[in-house]
Amino acid sequence: MKKFGRRRGDPQCVPGQNGHSSAQVRLHGAHKSSIEIVRRRLLLGAGLFTVAFFVLSMRLVEVALFNEVRPSNAVNEEVETRDGPARADITDRNGVILATSLATRSLYADPQDVRSSASAAARLAEVLPEIDLKTVMARLSSDKRFVWLKRHLTPRQVAAVNALGEPGFRFLEEQRRVYPHGSLVVHAVGYAKLDNRGLSGLERTYDKRLLSHPNKPLTLSIDLRFQHVMHEELARAILLHHPVGAVGIILDIASGGLRAIVSLPDFNPNESGSVDQDVLFNRATLGTYEMGSTFKVFTTAMALDTGVATLQDGFDVSEPLRLARHVIRDFHGEGRWLSVPEIFIHSSNIGAAKMALAVGGDIQREFLARLGLLDRSQIELPEIAAPRYPKQWKDINTATIGFGHGIAVSPVQLCAGIASLINGGFWRSPTLLVENEKLNPAERVVSRVTSRAMRQLLRLAVTHGTGQNAEVAGYRVGGKTGTAEKVGPKGYDRSRVLSSFVGVFPISAPRYLVFVMLDEPKGAPATHGYVTGGWTAAPVVGRVIARIGPMSGIAPAVEGTAKDEFSTTVVKLDGDEIRLAAY
Repeated sequence: MKKFGRRRGDPQCVPGQNGHSSAQVRLHGAHKSSIEIVRRRLLLGAGLFTVAFFVLSMRLVEVALFNEVRPSNAVNEEVETRDGPARADITDRNGVILATSLATRSLYADPQDVRSSASAAARLAEVLPEIDLKTVMARLSSDKRFVWLKRHLTPRQVAAVNALGEPGFRFLEEQRRVYPHGSLVVHAVGYAKLDNRGLSGLERTYDKRLLSHPNKPLTLSIDLRFQHVMHEELARAILLHHPVGAVGIILDIASGGLRAIVSLPDFNPNESGSVDQDVLFNRATLGTYEMGSTFKVFTTAMALDTGVATLQDGFDVSEPLRLARHVIRDFHGEGRWLSVPEIFIHSSNIGAAKMALAVGGDIQREFLARLGLLDRSQIELPEIAAPRYPKQWKDINTATIGFGHGIAVSPVQLCAGIASLINGGFWRSPTLLVENEKLNPAERVVSRVTSRAMRQLLRLAVTHGTGQNAEVAGYRVGGKTGTAEKVGPKGYDRSRVLSSFVGVFPISAPRYLVFVMLDEPKGAPATHGYVTGGWTAAPVVGRVIARIGPMSGIAPAVEGTAKDEFSTTVVKLDGDEIRLAAY
């Protein structure tokens, strides 16, 4: 056998090492670098996969639990995100909702994502026929990223738009103000516009409060039942007499809280679009009028309270009253001496003018100021007008103001003033909020004796005077008519009058004042063609009292059985002596 010797350069075997040492050395030497690279790459890949899986898992959890889904590119800084409604409810005194907020969806578009503006606009007009096709097409063709298409869609409309499958159409959730009773209380409550901001009425006055405290309702002094009755009876009078406008007010005599306030014509705040200025106009607070003979209530109370006259005194009204170039006449003159009660129930202009002149202009002005008739009303509405009266208070002004001409006030001011003369003599600012009724300060303006005398005269005007059409059996209505000629291009126009009646019930213990005014009523067969307050407004007041009396829990009285029927005051009335009840 051939023996091989060790060649130069071969490794020597070291005793004690494995016989495969040479092969192992050859493996490490040839493949070490490639195996290490593969191993490191596998480890790196596994690590990156683990990290990616972990990140994706965390993102899924975040999206599922914490993120709110929002439309892409939707920016509307006017819509706030908050718990509860975006605007507080408004309710009547019994908790009936008059205004509330509902979550709705509004449609907008990103024109850059719209595939075909013409096609998209045409398809949208098919499901939303009320939109203007040209306007929508112009918006979809713009280079903007956000354009409104329609605000406050119904759920059915939202479903129809979604069915179009247009990627450029998107929705934004907003709050819509809703008025469940439509136009019934619109001039008191007002309305809020698209961006949920109050535009008129209490919605405007308390805009910040309604937004800052969305879960705290604003409670009104209004009783929706009374409001409905007044609104319905005024609407009935409008159909009969066709006036250009009407006002109805029900006032709580003790607290000054308004239970109803209606101005017609009105409008439905739920309907979109522009509103005519005539229906926006609140005749109850923003309108100022020469109220006519209802002002004789103030003149008579002033004369009695100052001691210038008593119920047994009187004035000669047999001839017209001449002051410089002015002549004052009576509508239906009695042509004789009249007692104070006769002047009141026959509504004598001459008698009221002489009574006012006997008191004097300075005292008259101060007296009317105490009753809040020379300043803006403090009622919680933005639509308030300042009264109009002469800067220089001359004798002719004193005389004409004595019977309700030459001074213009709002109906709500008139009601607050008259209420103060029959509630014991305390003036309170009229209010639309329950919370202000409780805090309403009272200021004495006439004595208790004068207040009782005025209740007696108001009752007499209904039983024996021009207010007989307002009488309601069992409720002892007191009141005063008013018929004022309106000013035209050539002075006072007899063909255009303002007819009104202010009623109080029950006169023995007054609870409510009810006022109705018709602006330019037309004669009707039922009124024998007359347009005066006694024929047009007084019957409306009577119907309102007949309906709200039972609602108020006031039981009809049986005549002759009440304690206040004890006669204490004797007056002369048309040649007879009349014993007045001690109201």
